[in-house]
Amino acid sequence: MNWKELISNKRLGQEDRHIERHDDRSEFKRDYDRLIFSAPFRRMQNKTQVFPLPGSIFVHNRLTHSLEVASVGMSLGNDVAAAIIKKQPELDKTLFPQIGTIVSTACLAHDMGNPPFGHSGEKAIQTFFTEGKGAFLKNEISEGTWNDITHFEGNANAFRLLAHRFKGRRDGGFVMTYSTLASIVKYPFESALAGDHGKFGFFCTEKEIYQKIADELGIIRHSQSGAPLAYARHPLVYLVEAADDICYEIMDIEDSHKLKILSFEQTKDLLLGFFDESVKNSIEKRIKDEGITDDNEKVIYMRACVIGKLENVCARAFIDHEKEILDGTFKGCLIDHIPEPQREAYKRCTEVSFNRIYKSKPVLDVELSGFKIMETLMEIMTEAAVHPDRFYSKQLISRVSSQYDITSPNLETRIMAVVDYISGMTDVYALDIYQKINGISLPIV
Repeated sequence: MNWKELISNKRLGQEDRHIERHDDRSEFKRDYDRLIFSAPFRRMQNKTQVFPLPGSIFVHNRLTHSLEVASVGMSLGNDVAAAIIKKQPELDKTLFPQIGTIVSTACLAHDMGNPPFGHSGEKAIQTFFTEGKGAFLKNEISEGTWNDITHFEGNANAFRLLAHRFKGRRDGGFVMTYSTLASIVKYPFESALAGDHGKFGFFCTEKEIYQKIADELGIIRHSQSGAPLAYARHPLVYLVEAADDICYEIMDIEDSHKLKILSFEQTKDLLLGFFDESVKNSIEKRIKDEGITDDNEKVIYMRACVIGKLENVCARAFIDHEKEILDGTFKGCLIDHIPEPQREAYKRCTEVSFNRIYKSKPVLDVELSGFKIMETLMEIMTEAAVHPDRFYSKQLISRVSSQYDITSPNLETRIMAVVDYISGMTDVYALDIYQKINGISLPIV
């Protein structure tokens, strides 16, 4: 693959139109602004990241997480661009210097397709079809759609959200640039290839869209004609992934300290573990010299140092492995290729997160409650989509936004409309609908 082809400002749905420029923004900055002002982006403020939505203590939700990932992604993209342009100065006169904006925009969008209640929401949608009352649909819909919904994946749903032409909307969905859209797709293959890990990059309804984008950008295709579609990653996906890996791991440690799941000493040990003794001593000296006595502020300072270090080593890993990335032969993620001290420190954080954070009572309570809410909504709305002529079905269907084609004569389209509707809900809205459907909450009471 080559950078001049990979970075394109062609827009999905407007390939044949010349857009009159009204200001000095680049097309990639237009992508960024379009997401910031969109309703799906705003809805992420009421979607769980890891911990329950805050009471008296503010922890991260999907929105704040995405903004932080975008910030780190901008730094990664800019640092990589500067280093590669030094080696290949001819790229300076192309669109390549703007990759920081592309990566940052893709970071904003990377979680937009996630359903309510985090990963338990994903699991609830999947298992409704594989283990629940939706299993009968296997014989009623195509194999491709069945694979999609039984492996439902937030990343694939983000691509659908941005690229699909929903009812009443314009061709091209959000009408984003090709490079931004390609930079979001972490698993660039069909759900038929998801395997045990359950990950894939696009639903069959958007397969041709992704294929068009990938072929236009010169992304290496791994699959043969007639086989399930599979491509190499667009190189910028590695930077989006690294920004996400850095933020969710390190910020979860900070949130755990705020919630007193981890003590100050445990948090300090994890964060300073990314540095050698001299840098550790320097960080502690700066904290003392600047008069920081509050433990939360100390953690914030150490966390900022860690994120800066991880951003630096991940950018270096990308630059060092640029050829393999462009050849489509790079294995793993950038975190796997950073220097051993930081890699081991990151591994310790992930182990603590898995054993102490993700299995903590507040997190498990959200997962259990969220799973039940999602399961109930999937069951009731799917029944309405399968039997739209029933009285209660008509009542339920009337609640669904007009952009979701739940009245289509095609059953598959109606099922996907249910998935679109429920996965687009916030935690608060899903809970509200659940309570109303079950008679727990009434507007007049």
